[in-house]
Amino acid sequence: MRFDLEEVGTQNAYKLLAATVMPRPIAWVVTQDAEGRINAAPFSFFNVMGSAPPTVAIGLLADPERGFKDTARNILDTGEFVVNLVPERLVRAMNVTAIDAPRGVEELSLAGLATEPSARVRPPRIAESPVAFECVSLSSVETGPFQVVVIGHVLTVHIADDCVLDAERAHIDTPRLDLVARSYGSDYVRSRDTFSLARPKWREWLAERDGKIIE
Repeated sequence: MRFDLEEVGTQNAYKLLAATVMPRPIAWVVTQDAEGRINAAPFSFFNVMGSAPPTVAIGLLADPERGFKDTARNILDTGEFVVNLVPERLVRAMNVTAIDAPRGVEELSLAGLATEPSARVRPPRIAESPVAFECVSLSSVETGPFQVVVIGHVLTVHIADDCVLDAERAHIDTPRLDLVARSYGSDYVRSRDTFSLARPKWREWLAERDGKIIE
């Protein structure tokens, strides 16, 4: 079935995208306003965009009536934020920080979460998160009246010590991170069910097709 997104309406367009682009990693974003107040909220329109320089992108959606949440305002005002990743043991706490609380409410306190100081940006990181990216904003693009895409330059990565296999070679015990991702509706997926698939090489593919032996 064909859906022209200009015709289905904003709500249905969101449903179509969220139900098909999955799983989506969760950016648990911590920001700090000019007065030092801390804000935290999860966003699933998120991913890594490159490594030279290391960049991430986050899509921030605004409520048509209330406007942008504190996260977007703080990033646009200060240019700094921390992306924490979500392990399954913290998924309920993460869900608490998604609450539609009034401006100025510290969601991390509501969720009973402690923070650790960041090394290079003002906003702190969530202490229990196994991965945290300290970021500064490279650019932001308002893609509509109620949404903005923020591209962040990752300055520092914090990874839990027990998840680092070889620091010098940057080998990480990814399964031990036990991260969750967003699915459709209110569903989430775990990262435990994986399979391996080697990327094909052109020379080997041609040889296999032609029945040749590569020496």
